[in-house]
Amino acid sequence: MSRSREDHTTLVAMPTKEDHRYGSMELQDPVGPGGEANMFQDGVTHVDFVLVWEESLSGQKEERGVSSSSPAHSMKREEFLSRLRDAGLLLEQRERLYLKRKVCYVLLNAPWTVLCYYAEELSLRAPLQVVQTPTYSWSEKVLERLSIPNLMSQRVPNAPPDYYTCPFRTSKLDRFLDSGNKETFFKKTQRHQLLYEILARTPYGDVTRGEVGVDRLLSEEVFSAAYPLHEGSYEVPRGVTSDRLSVRQVLFQYWARWGSWYRYQPLDHIRDYFGEKVALYFAWLGFYTGWLVPAAVMGTVVFLFGFWLVTTDLPAKELCHSDIIMCPLCNICSHWNLSSICLTFKAGLLFDNGGTVFFSVFMALWSVTFLEFWKRSCSCLTHRWNCSQYQEMEERPRPEFTAMAPMTTRNPVTGAEEPYFPETQRLRRILTGGTVIVVMVFMVLMFLIAIILYRTIVSIVIYRAQKSFVVLSASRIASLTGSLLNLLVIMTLSRIYISLAYILTRWEMHRTQSKYEDMFILKVFIFQFVNFYSSPVYITFFKGRFIGYPGNYNELFGIRNEDCGPGGCLIELAQELLVIMVGKQLINNIQEFLSPKLKGWWQARKGEEGGGQKEPPLPWETDYQLLVCEGLFSEYLEMVLQFGFITIFVAACPLAPLFALFNNWLEVRLDAHKFVCEYRRPVAERVPDIGIWFTILELISHLAVLSNAFLLAFSSSFVPRLHYRWTHDGSLAGYVNSTLSYAPPNATSQSNPVCRFRGYRDQTGNFLPEFYQLLALRLAFVIIFEHVVFLSGHVIDLMVPDVPEEVETKIKREFYMAKEALAEHQSADRTLIPGQMELGGVRQRVTDAVLQGTLVNLLQSYSDPSQDTST
Repeated sequence: MSRSREDHTTLVAMPTKEDHRYGSMELQDPVGPGGEANMFQDGVTHVDFVLVWEESLSGQKEERGVSSSSPAHSMKREEFLSRLRDAGLLLEQRERLYLKRKVCYVLLNAPWTVLCYYAEELSLRAPLQVVQTPTYSWSEKVLERLSIPNLMSQRVPNAPPDYYTCPFRTSKLDRFLDSGNKETFFKKTQRHQLLYEILARTPYGDVTRGEVGVDRLLSEEVFSAAYPLHEGSYEVPRGVTSDRLSVRQVLFQYWARWGSWYRYQPLDHIRDYFGEKVALYFAWLGFYTGWLVPAAVMGTVVFLFGFWLVTTDLPAKELCHSDIIMCPLCNICSHWNLSSICLTFKAGLLFDNGGTVFFSVFMALWSVTFLEFWKRSCSCLTHRWNCSQYQEMEERPRPEFTAMAPMTTRNPVTGAEEPYFPETQRLRRILTGGTVIVVMVFMVLMFLIAIILYRTIVSIVIYRAQKSFVVLSASRIASLTGSLLNLLVIMTLSRIYISLAYILTRWEMHRTQSKYEDMFILKVFIFQFVNFYSSPVYITFFKGRFIGYPGNYNELFGIRNEDCGPGGCLIELAQELLVIMVGKQLINNIQEFLSPKLKGWWQARKGEEGGGQKEPPLPWETDYQLLVCEGLFSEYLEMVLQFGFITIFVAACPLAPLFALFNNWLEVRLDAHKFVCEYRRPVAERVPDIGIWFTILELISHLAVLSNAFLLAFSSSFVPRLHYRWTHDGSLAGYVNSTLSYAPPNATSQSNPVCRFRGYRDQTGNFLPEFYQLLALRLAFVIIFEHVVFLSGHVIDLMVPDVPEEVETKIKREFYMAKEALAEHQSADRTLIPGQMELGGVRQRVTDAVLQGTLVNLLQSYSDPSQDTST
């Protein structure tokens, strides 16, 4: 039942000092630099988390980004920090004075009993036994079977071990590995997760008004930042052996450096330092990049096949030696000779040849197989990283939701009073947001029409220039400049809409962060899909289809409809794809390279502004100058859009996977360098997969099959050539002439009484029987193509299980060990398996006769003291 927000105040029950049987340090006075790195002033207590706020000094005007020092903010901070001490955390405050501001750092540490309390509550998994089975990537196995040296392999020091695990229980502590070492039993990322959980659920005011958690305080600018610390500098000191490097230094040396561009990623180290969510992104990116290698090789072979075809293609020879006069391409254009497009026609053969059909089928099956094997790889990784059985607990409301929700209701799971927003109002807002998406899609289509008119007008202007060289290249110049202008429009609209999508998704008032992210991703993807793919779709399926014929041309806004260039639409589509895909990748990579450096320079400049203090910065001060990690949304979106380019329109550009491969090699290092060197350390998050992005990838792979089927049937010359061979005894002699029709007599001039145009029409403008035969053949090709590919993909899906057999065995073994470890009647020595015991392999069964003989011998040896009983 819903109630107004003013009814009453309820506080969340938190563990107290008495519950944990220990005291907490009082908030310390500011002290100068001293002590060890990532330590409290005592040099013993580790820093698990840092809270930061800034205050303007007296007499100075508050700057943008500086937390307010108002009494209301101070009261909230004091209350929040007091609640943290009551929850059992240890706190220590440090300060740094600048000319115009004071930066306050609160260092946090969770004692052992606090960690145990929350680890059990969150069902954190703890190690039972080390898994000795080595792990190999799929490419390592392939290269090993082919006896090919693996240049990508590298030995990364300090590899994190793999464990059998089970949910942590304080009462069963003695059954877990290394339970006697309280400093290292919980990993750094686990400590960060537990500290963040405490920070996120600690109230600082009225709970019914959503005054709970550090996220809300950050959004209100009560705190400037909250982050875990990096483990020292990423730079490797001279003379230090590899086995003494920190995890951050290992990641920089063996992953983030440009010299490691061809090496495998140390995924276990990434997971150990950044958590499962970040590690899964890099695992997916590396897996996708590895699978691009066969696609790029096959695409390059098909493209090179086009070079051979250029020299042997009979229709190309006929066209280059023809004297056929073609009708004008625009109202003010002159007649032209078909042989003048000889080079353009041959260039089109590089992208439009028989090999593209094979390559389209290959890429359709490649995309299905890639996704199936990623599911296998993901299941292996998530099991190894203890996420396969991870189920998120009841999510707490988002800070923005708690701050803006007009009502409260009782949570049926926790029984606590929570902010509430009516579902009917949310649905109306979602529908309104959908209307905004439709309006933005229409805006994209309007810009597309504007680009079409631009190309037509530019062609007319160039033709009027009366310069022979420029006139011959008019359509090419108009098409290329139109593609560049379209790229500029796409990137501009993309930025505008992402900002608009943030506003719309916040306005829809989604309760949880996961629901908020899913709706935001869905909105952005729908718009970006239309934004990036509308122009290629127009060229593929609409350009040159509705132009009419000489004497009866169709017009748009008084201008003749746009026709394909002399070389055909497919070469224009290839050009459009390369300009948009490669241009977008270049812009994004330059932005990813320069933007963090400029922001980091500005942050460092702010940090050097004052005080005349010569002390070296402390670790929390150094990390505060780093950039805030903005999540993985933009990284996933960039790769998913790229996946669409190399699958949906791959029939028009076999080189697309090659360009994607080069970009991804660069992308991995750029992203790695940002996370290791330029971002604050994010709080580790456990996730079982890549989320809604996998569903989007599956949707794209299905759309790619249909798109390539229609592209090959209606935009490529494959089906017309196939039909001509079938009706002319397997020869292509005369094919070019068969694709041209004669213009009606009323559409010709006295100087050129006869001209030709592309199409299957008679001299009255009606379609010939060949047109309808080709139409039927094209539709049949689409049906056969998509049925063959979808059936093959379904067979692959059945043949490739989502979870490998060895992983299923490990899951069952781990479940058995967890049951034994947590059983009340079991002792610790029965829980673990001796290290010498092999879990696999084939052994001789012990028959009843052999067992009986062994027992008889043992009884005889015990009855006869003279016998040796050492066996």
